Amino acid sequence: MRQRYNWGVLLGAAFLMATSAVGPGFLTQTTVFTESLGASFGFVILTSILIDLGVQLNIWRVIAVSERRAQDIANAVLPGLGAVISVLIVLGGLAFNIGNVAGAGLGLQVLTGISAEVGAAISAALAIGIFLVKEAGRAMDRFAQLMGLLMILVIVYVAVTSAPPVAEAALRTIAPNRFDLMAIVTLVGGTVGGYITFAGGHRLLDAGVKGQAALPQVTSSAVSGITVASVIRVLLFLASLGVVSKGLALDAANPPASVFRLAAGNLGYKLFGVVMFAAAITSVIGSAYTSVSFLKSFHASIGRHENRVIMGFILLSTVVFVLIGKPVKLLVLAGAVNGFILPITLATILVAAYRRNVVGEYRHPWWLTLCGVLVVLVMSWMSAAVFVEQVRGL
Repeated sequence: MRQRYNWGVLLGAAFLMATSAVGPGFLTQTTVFTESLGASFGFVILTSILIDLGVQLNIWRVIAVSERRAQDIANAVLPGLGAVISVLIVLGGLAFNIGNVAGAGLGLQVLTGISAEVGAAISAALAIGIFLVKEAGRAMDRFAQLMGLLMILVIVYVAVTSAPPVAEAALRTIAPNRFDLMAIVTLVGGTVGGYITFAGGHRLLDAGVKGQAALPQVTSSAVSGITVASVIRVLLFLASLGVVSKGLALDAANPPASVFRLAAGNLGYKLFGVVMFAAAITSVIGSAYTSVSFLKSFHASIGRHENRVIMGFILLSTVVFVLIGKPVKLLVLAGAVNGFILPITLATILVAAYRRNVVGEYRHPWWLTLCGVLVVLVMSWMSAAVFVEQVRGL
């Protein structure tokens, strides 16, 4: 009997993961790397997409088969490890959520002229409102899909307006004349690092998509999530390339905003506000939801009052931004620590994939294991180098 797919849930998880990845940092990274690497950045994007797929398929499959959240899988591999991972992800999620709230405020400031602080408060109220709805999970799924599609449509317009050299981009995606390993690591970390890859995996678990029989659905959702994030990345790359290829300089203070303005004038700048708001508000929701999903294992009451805890998480992020502003040193340190989360969690998942007490009779594909091991080694090396460099700069 052919298994029926619940595409509402699968696309909801995919868009939650994708829009969690597409935050203010994602927009800046893409434009900055396009400016430095030109058309060859296409090769970096292609390489990072393949790595992202390997990471996400490893993690989501084991979460589904084990029918446990990542922190519970970690505790089964090594008692206490799940608590350590949870603390790292929650602290990183809180630090980055302050930046996400600020980004949403900036987006509304560009659109309406209100202050970033007032914009942040309005954005937080909207995000909290989603978790006041009776079926908050479904509301979150629909909102993530709506914002994701809105971003794609707006960036398509800007990309077409900027008239990028598509043929050159296609050629350099296969045969680059410049290469940057750090760019690949940054893109992988920004797409599936920290809490991001667990956003969709935990959402599927909460929606009841689990067990070995659900693996085809899990695979479809995982691939869809990477595809959505990658489409947005490629479109933004083309929009940026169109501007850069004309010899126009990006504003170092706000590279993505200058891409939109240079490509489409004042309308482009307003459209940047739309994209920044959509990217940031969905990242606020994804970060809060996923961070709290890692807290559930600490006490049963957190699971019973999950939506209230999520709303408190969003409120705390907003209050910190409005009263203190963006704590730059905290964000830098959180970014450095965040780099270690992917290799630690992925290594744990790979070990768990061969533990019968975790996955039962399930047999993990060898090629996924090989891909996962390579990512762990490379990301560990690069994360250590970045951590040392950033801590010295504090």
